[in-house]
Amino acid sequence: MGVKFAVAMGAEVTVFSTSPSKEADSKKLGASKFVLTTDESAVKALANSYDLILDTVSAKHEIIPYILALVPHGVFAIVGAPPAPYSVSGMPLILGNRTIFGSTIGGIKETQEMTDFCAENNITSDVEVIKMEQVDEAYERTLKSDVKYRFVIDVKAFKQ
Repeated sequence: MGVKFAVAMGAEVTVFSTSPSKEADSKKLGASKFVLTTDESAVKALANSYDLILDTVSAKHEIIPYILALVPHGVFAIVGAPPAPYSVSGMPLILGNRTIFGSTIGGIKETQEMTDFCAENNITSDVEVIKMEQVDEAYERTLKSDVKYRFVIDVKAFKQ
């Protein structure tokens, strides 16, 4: 969704991923560039390139290469919730006047603003609809990271 929001706001979007299989989808969502983060030289080549990096990763990962990809006064926004603290050297932040901050989803007002923005810009979620009896399988697939976007349970069959 972050790619769709940023594109609708007029941003040029680059998707960073460890998985080459995500490149086609990132372009479909509107990203103009895809960077495979397992290619260290490709990441290093992006030094001083980005005003904002939105980090949605919820697994432990190194962030200094991305901090270095920010322009002076660039912002690294953390919205994923990694299980362990980051290890960050102060020098890339100090020398580049760069900022790191975190954010949650916001309150009712912000949620309504984003819902309105979605309606105005025809932004929809990409989901996989499942039946109630597929919940256990969906949970197992989630644990294996075998989910493309989000699962939505079809509740039409529920009795009232």
